[in-house]
Amino acid sequence: MIKELIRKNRTYRRFYQDVTIEYSTLEELVDLARLSSSGGNLQPLKYILSNEPEKNNKIFQHLKWAAYLTDWDGPEEGERPSAYIVMLRDNDISKNCSWDHGLACQSILLGACEKGLGGCMFGSIDREGLRKSLNIPERYEILLVIALGKPKEIVVLEEIKADENIRYWRDKDGVHHVPKRKLKDIILDL
Repeated sequence: MIKELIRKNRTYRRFYQDVTIEYSTLEELVDLARLSSSGGNLQPLKYILSNEPEKNNKIFQHLKWAAYLTDWDGPEEGERPSAYIVMLRDNDISKNCSWDHGLACQSILLGACEKGLGGCMFGSIDREGLRKSLNIPERYEILLVIALGKPKEIVVLEEIKADENIRYWRDKDGVHHVPKRKLKDIILDL
């Protein structure tokens, strides 16, 4: 059921790094994005896939992990993602992809979740460093990076009151807590 899949599809930041993700699995996930809606059906999104340690390390060093967890610099060796999808916009096709990348990312992450994988979407990236590391031509704009792997952490959702803090946090056992506003607090009766 879609609601359960969405509930299970959390942002994971620690993985079993030794659990590999086949290249064909990454292709299957990108195919879900390909089948998703695209503004004007222009389909300007392109992808770089990585499941090799050397290329993964090149990508990892340019990501900024978990801004709310100020005492954490990202996953340690052994807990890092085992694959990445770098999402690009081909500016020769369109310089505006509106919502395409959000739809594509959600499709990829839901597909990963269905396969027992988890992911983390990154907008906070050293784009120029990543461009140089992967030799990405200028015609492609780096939109986001999706880190993927077998989750090594528990993520729980918690309903909060309208005025409570929305910052995620980890408890002493390493459980990741994600505050969510209540449904009644986000629907306006105007």
